[in-house]
Amino acid sequence: MEESPLPIYIEEGTEVPTAKKDLIALGIRQIWTQKTTESRNMATKEKLQCLKDFHKDILKPSPGKSPGTRPEDEAEGKPPQREKWASKIDFLLSVAGGFIGLGNVWRFPYLCYKNGGGAFLIPYFIFLFGGGLPVFFLEVVLGQYTSEGGITCWEKICPIFTGIGYASIVIVSLLNVYYIVILAWGLYYLFQSFQSVLPWAHCHQKWNTPTCVEDTLRKNKTLWISLNATNFTSPVTEFWERNVLSLSSGIEDIGIIKWDLALCLLLVWVICFFCIWKGVKSTGKVVYITATFPFIMLLVLLIRGVTLPGAAEGIKFYLYPDISRLADPQVWIDAGTQIFFSYAICLGAMTSLGSYNKYKYNCYRDCLLLGCLNSGTSFVSGFAIFSVLGFMAQEQGVNIADVAESGPGLAFIAYPKAVSMMPLPTFWAILFFIMLLLLGLDSQFVEVEGQITSLVDLHPSFLRKGYRREIFIAIVCFLSYLLGLTMVTEGGMYVFQLFDYYAASGVCLLWVAFFECIAVAWVYGADNIYDAIEDMIGYRPGPWMKWSWIVITPVLCVGCFIFSLAKYKPLTYNKVYTYPDWAIGLGWVLALSSMICIPMVMVIRIIQSDGSLIEDKSGGSPQGGESVVQRNRECHPVLPQWNFEWRIDQANSYHCGNHDVSSLCERRNLL
Repeated sequence: MEESPLPIYIEEGTEVPTAKKDLIALGIRQIWTQKTTESRNMATKEKLQCLKDFHKDILKPSPGKSPGTRPEDEAEGKPPQREKWASKIDFLLSVAGGFIGLGNVWRFPYLCYKNGGGAFLIPYFIFLFGGGLPVFFLEVVLGQYTSEGGITCWEKICPIFTGIGYASIVIVSLLNVYYIVILAWGLYYLFQSFQSVLPWAHCHQKWNTPTCVEDTLRKNKTLWISLNATNFTSPVTEFWERNVLSLSSGIEDIGIIKWDLALCLLLVWVICFFCIWKGVKSTGKVVYITATFPFIMLLVLLIRGVTLPGAAEGIKFYLYPDISRLADPQVWIDAGTQIFFSYAICLGAMTSLGSYNKYKYNCYRDCLLLGCLNSGTSFVSGFAIFSVLGFMAQEQGVNIADVAESGPGLAFIAYPKAVSMMPLPTFWAILFFIMLLLLGLDSQFVEVEGQITSLVDLHPSFLRKGYRREIFIAIVCFLSYLLGLTMVTEGGMYVFQLFDYYAASGVCLLWVAFFECIAVAWVYGADNIYDAIEDMIGYRPGPWMKWSWIVITPVLCVGCFIFSLAKYKPLTYNKVYTYPDWAIGLGWVLALSSMICIPMVMVIRIIQSDGSLIEDKSGGSPQGGESVVQRNRECHPVLPQWNFEWRIDQANSYHCGNHDVSSLCERRNLL
């Protein structure tokens, strides 16, 4: 530190030369600057020490907390910094756990056999390469480029389409309410499996009816005739409907809460909360177990399944091609909706997970690898499922089509029935339901993490301090649990199906995917997003992605959307119970609650903005006023150079703040 100049004393009335006056003034300024700097440093140190003491004694922030909660950042007035994945494996396993779930095991094999076996793979791969992978990669790119969640990323890319983010949040919030109920059912079955004799294997239980006939006795036609009955029921079906669900007569008769299921639901929500409450640092470690262990158990079940008698017939039934089925539009609708469901796109979760990547991370390569893993898991799981169904059909002496089920019917009726016929049924039942729980659990908490990230990013300076994020997560989980209690009542299955059929339906996902592609490819500009990708990963992907965003994906989404509405049928339960009109109306309210967000936000943004929507090439408004594009700093395809400069400037403020090594940051001053 420089020594301060000596004080100068001047007697009163003494004439001072001009040069000496300048020297005296300079000395005074130096003394004043030094004192001011020391005062500011002292104030900053005192504030820093105060904040450190406050964090240490009161808040005690956890190691998993965002770096933005550091006292140094608060004392210096820095914006909250964003968490980053500890390693690439954390991101890969989190994404894999998020979109490899129950749909791969209980929905794809059934759709494959129902829609022409091997022929179903043709529309499946068309939608995979034309819609699923491009939209999946697009969402990860948007998150990584903007370092924002599912809502605020659209504020940075194209604000007038921010409704896409809100629509995704509505869908994922409704999905999180009912998807976890499946895990509560699975947990109940797992607890019931720890018995020497599985409770659904035999009749004569307190919940069974006189028409109950054990499945292994159905080969005995003489017994059927002697019983003089034609309407038999299976013990596993009665266990599911009369014991687990206590199914009422309809949604009008909602009944009482089943507290055994309510406690299972609470336990699953508590597990989910503790998996994500520390942010991506804890989520990235939990998925090491939840995302890998199901693959091991699926492999074990596959090996066991193909060694059972009758497995070959089941596999043949699964893959036998029927080309004529491709003429049915329903086959194409099933292929499209399955792709969008299994890749967990249009929910904001993939954008949130991508936002925790480092700026230079090669997400293109890993998105392709993850896509192969997802579709490969769906295909292989079909062998594990249908080999067991073939064995079950042989044991019962019935056709495979009579035992093939999808959704809850497969998980809680067909497969439990199959394991009850195997040697060591208790062991295989425990193994299956642990796999079911882990498959669903990581999908659940990854979707909740995406929901929380998107909401926290709306108010980061407030929700990332202290324990506020954890408290916010607890509130969201508790409210979701309260809503889920309606699905563990005696009429809860009807409520569950209503949510499943409408709230997160394929129509909603197709609607969001269409606008995502329009916003990025046609408004922001496909070449501009390719420039961003090149800056992040070092090279430009092939033209396949760009043309998918521009043409192929929107066309597939519109076609599938129109056919879905044209082939729409009102919801029924077990093809017997028809939902009342008010319930159907409620279902459409759930569906439209997300879809309406996109046009509604557009209208609000237009109303709040001055000037014309049309802007000429010179950047001016025809009426001479500011346009919406100018006022909101919207992206505009006819102004690539101006848009490019703003885009880089916007991206830099986030990535430079995160200490990422970015060439954008290096050339920021050149613009």
